[in-house]
Amino acid sequence: MLNLATETDIERLRQAALLLEQENVRLFRRLENLVAELAEARGEDARSLQLEIEILKEQLANRTKALFGDSSERRSCAEHKTDERKEPRRGHGPREQKVLPIVEVIHELDEPDQACPSCGGDLQPIAGQFEEADEIDVVERSFRVVRHKRQKYRCRCGAGIETALGPDKLVPGGRYSIDFAVDVAIAKFADHLPLERQVRQMARDGLDVDSSTLWEQTWFLSQHLLPTYEANHAHVLSADVIAVDETWWRLMKKGGSKRWWVWSVAREDAVSYRLLSSRSTDAARTVLDGYTGVAICDGYKVYDVLAREREGSDLALAHCWVHVRRKFVEAEPFYPEAGHVVERIGQLYAIEAEAKRASPEERLARLAALRAKQSKPVIDEIRTLLMTQRALPRSSLGKAIAYTSGLWPGLVRFLGDPKIPLDTNGVERALRGVVVGRKNHYGSRSERGTRVAALFYSLIESAKLCGVEPRAYLREATLRAVRNPGTATLARDLKSQES
Repeated sequence: MLNLATETDIERLRQAALLLEQENVRLFRRLENLVAELAEARGEDARSLQLEIEILKEQLANRTKALFGDSSERRSCAEHKTDERKEPRRGHGPREQKVLPIVEVIHELDEPDQACPSCGGDLQPIAGQFEEADEIDVVERSFRVVRHKRQKYRCRCGAGIETALGPDKLVPGGRYSIDFAVDVAIAKFADHLPLERQVRQMARDGLDVDSSTLWEQTWFLSQHLLPTYEANHAHVLSADVIAVDETWWRLMKKGGSKRWWVWSVAREDAVSYRLLSSRSTDAARTVLDGYTGVAICDGYKVYDVLAREREGSDLALAHCWVHVRRKFVEAEPFYPEAGHVVERIGQLYAIEAEAKRASPEERLARLAALRAKQSKPVIDEIRTLLMTQRALPRSSLGKAIAYTSGLWPGLVRFLGDPKIPLDTNGVERALRGVVVGRKNHYGSRSERGTRVAALFYSLIESAKLCGVEPRAYLREATLRAVRNPGTATLARDLKSQES
């Protein structure tokens, strides 16, 4: 009955939506006729009034799309025709497991089955002959209590007494191992498992623990890794080109939650996060902390204010072409001419892709040559399109043109420096882990928790960028810091040692 009632309600809503859409179309047609008659009677320009009507249609369509439409900006396959012919996709088949150990299990016939079905004689094993098949199995996680017994020694004289050294500890006398604390941190900040969920999982595996204990372990761990976190941030700001972005974070305190902000700065081999209480110029100033170089960002005004404030201090802004493209993609359904700009931006990315075919040593020189010869004419075409389009400022096309024109010096800065990327996609990808974590454990319960989150997200995401396994990286960096307090270990240094 419930399913039937639900289906009936959905059908009623669908019919109501169709009727409303038909009524909207009828009213817009009537409005067009009345506006045309009014303009004729007043002797006014009917073109400007018609544009006003188009804006109203556009706003209605945008609201409808926001409720029912697809949010993807991807183009259809027909719009991306290339001369390259791709091989048809085949099933990926079993993946080679290079890391997993192999355990061989030999299966033998039961004794009653070791008789020949033809003559009844005994079947003899064929030496070295097997039919083999691999099977992926699981070994359950388990916990154990390791009782460390430190041997005591004494001299016959009675004056010399020594005790063997014990294991490295996060805190003197601590009950939980470094590996345990690292595992808790990885589960929360890499796999996005809230501490309460980890408690329930551990209970199923036989360990009785509470979330406050798990939080203490991540806090103790973070104190040893604090020099590494600060060194990682300094490493990011030492790059000639960085990308900057921000997203919101929830701080849950007694009496309600507040919206804080995750500020992210990234380079090719590291990313650093700062969790701050605002999205202001002061916050941006704290994050960039005297940085000199090129910062690629979106059109958020705070970055422009900071750049003007530090004019002449070697801080330059480059702006993101993906954000520009989004504006024109939104306008394209209502203004086909916006599609011309989208196509030109696609050409810019095709040129960038061509440079990636060169070897790493030649890539920058190749990219600089391609940008000078091919990207510059495309940029000139885009500029011409912007200057020749007529649109009301309040329309989506008008807003896209104004947005692009306002950021133009930063948008073309990439032409003079091959190290500047076209977009902020790298730093946006680095924020995915933060966003997934925000959805799973909702944020932080204290300001101390925000600092811990920023630290672990920075180190884990930096390890990923360097191709280093995050758990191994946190463990090694912690062991070095425990044995030599103040030691900082960057993920890129660990990678270079491995290679």
